[in-house]
Amino acid sequence: MASAEGRTHGGHTTTSAPPKTRQRPKDRREQIIKAAAESFSEQGYFATGVDQIAGQVGISGPALYRHFPNKYALFSETVRSLGGGLERAVADVPELADDPEQELRTLITELTRTTIENRSRGALYRWEARYLNTEDRRALGELVTRMHDRFAAPLGRLRPELTEPRPTAGGRLDNDAKYLAGSILSVIGSITTHRASLPRKRIEAVILGTSLTVAYTRLPATADSPATEVATGTVGLQMASKREALLTEAIRLMRGRGFHDVTMEEIGAAVGMNQSGVYRHFDTKVAMLTAAFARASERITASIHDSLAESATPREALDNLVTRYVELSFANSDLLNLYLSELGSLPESLRVDLRDQQRRNVEEWAQLVVQVRPGMNSVEARYLVHAASNAVLDLGNWERYDPRPSTRDRIQAVMSVILLGEDALVR
Repeated sequence: MASAEGRTHGGHTTTSAPPKTRQRPKDRREQIIKAAAESFSEQGYFATGVDQIAGQVGISGPALYRHFPNKYALFSETVRSLGGGLERAVADVPELADDPEQELRTLITELTRTTIENRSRGALYRWEARYLNTEDRRALGELVTRMHDRFAAPLGRLRPELTEPRPTAGGRLDNDAKYLAGSILSVIGSITTHRASLPRKRIEAVILGTSLTVAYTRLPATADSPATEVATGTVGLQMASKREALLTEAIRLMRGRGFHDVTMEEIGAAVGMNQSGVYRHFDTKVAMLTAAFARASERITASIHDSLAESATPREALDNLVTRYVELSFANSDLLNLYLSELGSLPESLRVDLRDQQRRNVEEWAQLVVQVRPGMNSVEARYLVHAASNAVLDLGNWERYDPRPSTRDRIQAVMSVILLGEDALVR
């Protein structure tokens, strides 16, 4: 019989090894941040729980709290971590005074690679950042400005005419080098807005080629002076229908503060209706959001149908689609931004139909791109469609949907170049 100190095997006595002490991985904090980024990006800030994130990492909720005191602390650190990763991606790219195009190529390639690595976490950076507090949001804005400036520097040396100051409503993209730098960053960031599958090297090639083409875009001139005040959404008469008025206010409020922060009572108050009156039209906020998203999908689908119906060639159809989409984004900026930022707030069963319709719409665009650019396959064309629509919303937001016609003309120029490539350029 073996004693408490050992056991006998074939005449030999062995002692039991002392139990190993479980050591905490040195990168536990990084593991938590990565898991949190994916959850926040996929499900949104409010739908993501700390215990859920802890479970993905293989630890308990209390163990996670040893690293982060609360969910907001984890969220803000996750946003900072992703932003810092973007800056580090381009930090070591040297300035090439004699070859600015090569410098720009390297910047695009390095940032694209980092974006691909963070593809499943990118929506956090793009949409969930509105839940940051004032100080953290300011820090994020400063990071974005530094990224614009980094890409604008070689662009300005490559095309010195781009550095002339121009009137702007937004204030940040105050010359055309920064404007095109923002367009390129939008093209790269569009990788995170969809899941179309291509080999990594092919993604890099498509994004690099498209971004360089954007760099040479000839932008239409701006108006002589900036709009003194942009009153998006305040022009036009209101509909008499209370249901429509509720939906309009719901879209505006949710776009500004997020789906979860807005109450049915607030929405009703915005149209002079008490809470019980609101429930006669919509029984839940989810019902409101579903109705809003159905409207966005219908309007995009209708614009495609109308553009195809009035066009004789694929190129003409694309040109018409670009014009209509930019007009649609300006007329419905709150709605389209809400659609992209809050789709995850719907139950999965409701998301399926909306995503299917979105895929069908993208495919209609992509097939036109393939017909105009025969050397491109349909998956590559989908990357361009997502990049183009992403640029429209990014540039529109950066310009605060400045109502001057020249603002739309410039966005249309960028969108056309992304979709058509060299065919849309005049170097």
